[in-house]
Amino acid sequence: MNSVDPVTMWIIIVGLAIGSYLLRFVFIGFVGDRPMPPWLLRHLRYTAVAILPALIAPLVAWPTATGGEPDVPRMSAATVAVTVGLLTKNVIAGIFSGAATLYGLLYLLG
Repeated sequence: MNSVDPVTMWIIIVGLAIGSYLLRFVFIGFVGDRPMPPWLLRHLRYTAVAILPALIAPLVAWPTATGGEPDVPRMSAATVAVTVGLLTKNVIAGIFSGAATLYGLLYLLG
């Protein structure tokens, strides 16, 4: 690991903390007591749905465990999870079926 000047590191940490606080305060402090417009509520409804694929996609496409090379168990697990999720409309079933596929194939293929 490269040696980073402690002052620089703390400036970055404090700057990120202030930025994070201000981003949250905009919604809680300024907008918290007013009703949001329907078009914004409609778009915010999809935020949670977008977060899970955004977290998982890099782990499937460029897995660290294989040095960044896509492999069969992870691609298969992603395919099974998406298929089960679409067919059942159940997020938990999709997650568990994908996890079972991943661990099963990792065990079988080594």
